[in-house]
Amino acid sequence: MAIKINEGIIMKLIRFGEVGNEKPGVQLDNGTRLDITGFDQDYDERFFGGNGLEDLRNWLTVNSNSCSVVPQDTRLGAPLCRPSKIICIGLNYAKHAAESGMQIPEEPVLFFKATSAIVGPNDNVIIPKGSTKTDWEVELAVVIGKKASYVSKESAMDHVAGYVLHNDYSEREFQIERSGQWVKGKSCDTFAPLGPFIATKDEIKDPHNLNLWLKVNGEELQNSNTSDFVFDIPASISYISQFMTLLPGDMISTGTPSGVGLGFDPPRYLKPGDVVELGIDGLGTSRQVARAY
Repeated sequence: MAIKINEGIIMKLIRFGEVGNEKPGVQLDNGTRLDITGFDQDYDERFFGGNGLEDLRNWLTVNSNSCSVVPQDTRLGAPLCRPSKIICIGLNYAKHAAESGMQIPEEPVLFFKATSAIVGPNDNVIIPKGSTKTDWEVELAVVIGKKASYVSKESAMDHVAGYVLHNDYSEREFQIERSGQWVKGKSCDTFAPLGPFIATKDEIKDPHNLNLWLKVNGEELQNSNTSDFVFDIPASISYISQFMTLLPGDMISTGTPSGVGLGFDPPRYLKPGDVVELGIDGLGTSRQVARAY
C-alpha cells in the first residue's frame, strides 16, 4: 500500500513541528517534505484502521501542488501518533541473547514500553534521575495497519501498514536488578525515539533482510541484519495476537542485535554528551544526544 502521486513517487509518512504540536506530512523520494495539514487526519488508529493510506493518496493526487514545503531544518516528531501500545520482543537475535547471558527463548519474550516514552528521531535522550546504566538498542519496528486477533502466521503480514526505525533505550539497573521488571527499565521519558519516517509496507521489499547499525560517538557498536531474527515478523504478530488484540497504529519492536552496552566487558553505558546515531536500510537514520535529567 505504498502511497504514490502523479509521477508515481512513493511517499513516506512524517510528522513535524514543535513538541506537542506536530503536524502530519509526507516525504518524497527526493527528500522534499510536504505539509498535509489540509488532509485533516493525523497518523493514528483511525487513519491506519480506516482507509487512510488510500484516502491520502487520492487527496494528494488533487492537492499535492498546493501543499506547502516543510523546511529541511524543521524538527521531525515521531511519525506515529501515540499508539494504544508498544509491544517489544526481547532476545530476538541469538547473539544478543548470548551477550545478555540468557538462553535463546523457545517463545517470544514480550514486554511493554510506555507510549509516553515516544519522542522524535533527533530529540535528546534524557538519562533518568539516578541512572548509571542507560543503554542503546537499534530496532526495526512494525506498525500495525489492521486489527489483529488470533491471526495465523500465513495472514499476519496482511495486518502490517509499514516500518519505522526505533532506538529501544533501556536502563539496565531498573530493568534487571530491581525485581527484574523490564517495563520500568524501558519506559523512561525519551526512551523511544521513532523515525524519521514510516515507510509503507510495499516500500520495504524484504523486512527480513535489512542491515541495521548503531554508533556511539562515531564508534560502530551494533551492525547486523534482520535475517538473524529468532522469531520473524509473521510469527511474532501471530504469537502476540493470541494474547491481546493489536489495534491499528500499534507498534511491535522486533528486538536488537548484539553490541549493546550491557554486553561489553566491562559494560559501557551512556554519559551526558554522548552522541548516538543509528539506521536501518530503507528507514533512514536518527541521532540523539544524551543529556542528564
